Amino acid sequence: MARLTTRFWVDAYLARLRLENIPAFVTAHGDDTAGAVLIKLATLDGKATLFQRSFDLMTGERKWITLAEGGEPDVDTAAAKQRSFDPDLWVIEVEDRQGRHLLDQDGLAS
Repeated sequence: MARLTTRFWVDAYLARLRLENIPAFVTAHGDDTAGAVLIKLATLDGKATLFQRSFDLMTGERKWITLAEGGEPDVDTAAAKQRSFDPDLWVIEVEDRQGRHLLDQDGLAS
């Protein structure tokens, strides 16, 4: 099966967020073809959650897991640490008081 480029996935994700009137910004532009993606969800109350796509070797399933959560400065530090290991990494910041990120929706969940 053909694999989508990271850039295509990011553009589609940002478009889905726009349709729901959820602000989102690319804060780190990684490799267009095969860069990994982190999603930072800021709830605009000083708290945030950082999501990373994970691959289960036993089942072959891909899913979004929480990499860090808590105060926004701590989550930013965790994202920066990941970027220091992987310069090809994308970071997208989603801002929504209701905590919506859409990562659980069809086409984005896996």
